[in-house]
Amino acid sequence: MSFALVSRRSALTFGRRAVRFESTTSQKATEAAKKTAEKASELSTKASEGLSRVSSAAGPALAKYAKSLSSTLGRVGGRTGKLIAFVERQTPFVIYYSKVAAELGRIVFRGQSMTPPSVSTFQTYFQNFVKSVQSGSFFSKAGAPLQNVRNISRTQVAAAGVLLAECLGFFTIGEMIGRLKLIGYHGETHAAAH
Repeated sequence: MSFALVSRRSALTFGRRAVRFESTTSQKATEAAKKTAEKASELSTKASEGLSRVSSAAGPALAKYAKSLSSTLGRVGGRTGKLIAFVERQTPFVIYYSKVAAELGRIVFRGQSMTPPSVSTFQTYFQNFVKSVQSGSFFSKAGAPLQNVRNISRTQVAAAGVLLAECLGFFTIGEMIGRLKLIGYHGETHAAAH
């Protein structure tokens, strides 16, 4: 056998092995990916089942506790009872608008590609705040804004007045556009009160 023939056979053999190796590798990788996906979906299902069990078990207990607390607080009279009733009426609005504000903040946060401050930055500012409170310099600076108010010039007051008038004007125009009329809402007539 010549050297060229031997090298050719070895190249073919090597080429076949490489192809076989690649096909078995891709098959193994596909099978591993399928198994991993199945395990992930299985774990996800188990996690959701566990969460639903916990929420279904905790839900009635929390509802019972809240109901008993509400009935106990409902028996309180006087100013405290009025305050408790007011807080109970306002709670759904506060929860709703806090969720709206959190969602809006999240959208703005992502839209502006903002990042929260690092832990070291937060610690530095917090430590400086604590040191200024302990040394008393924080409270001595509290009078500085009042001193700045005393030193406002007439031009600054005039500029603030113009800005306030502009804001009031834009608000009023927006109200007119929103109501589609120039003058107030339709009020109740005298006959509706009787």
